[in-house]
Amino acid sequence: MKEDTYSRKEKILQSALNLFAEKGFSDTSTKEIAVHASVSEALIFKHFGNKDALLTHLIKAGYRRVLQQHRGMITYKNAKDFLRNMISLPHKLVTEEPTFWKMQRRLAHMPFSKLQHDQFIKPVQPVLLRAFTELGYSKPEMETEFLLLVIDMLWKKEACGELDHPKEMVSLLEGKYNLQ
Repeated sequence: MKEDTYSRKEKILQSALNLFAEKGFSDTSTKEIAVHASVSEALIFKHFGNKDALLTHLIKAGYRRVLQQHRGMITYKNAKDFLRNMISLPHKLVTEEPTFWKMQRRLAHMPFSKLQHDQFIKPVQPVLLRAFTELGYSKPEMETEFLLLVIDMLWKKEACGELDHPKEMVSLLEGKYNLQ
C-alpha cells in the first residue's frame, strides 16, 4: 500500500507540473490535476493541503534537484571555468528538465516562484564579479550584471521554445569572454 501511495503522489506531482507548465497555475484546477493523475481530488488535499502548497513543493523540489545535480558546476575552481559553466548552465538545465523550466517561466511573475529563483541565482553574483575581476575586466560589476541578464533571458527563451540556436548562443558568449 505504501508503494501505491507514493506512486499516486508522484502522479499528482507530475500531472501538476505538466498542467502548470502548459496552462499556468491560475488556469489549472485541482480537479484537472486529479483527473490527469487518475486520483481523487481529496488525495491532492491529503498530500499537499491546497494547490499553493502543491506548487511550492514542485518549485522547491525542482531547485533542490538542480543544486544536487550541478553542485560541481557552480563550484569555483578558476575564473574561466566558472564563466564557461555559468554560460552553459541555462541550456543544460532546460535540456534536462524542460517541463520544470517551462513552468518556472510561466510563473516567473509569482512572488514565491521569483523568490526561489532569486535565492538560487543570488550566490552566483559575487562569484561572477570575482571571476571578471580576476580576468582583469575594466568594469567587472557591469559585466556581471550583463551576463546575469543574458543568462536569465537564455533560460526563459529556451524554456518557451523561443530560442532557435541555444548551443550557438553559448558559443557566441564563450567567444565574447575568450573561453573557447
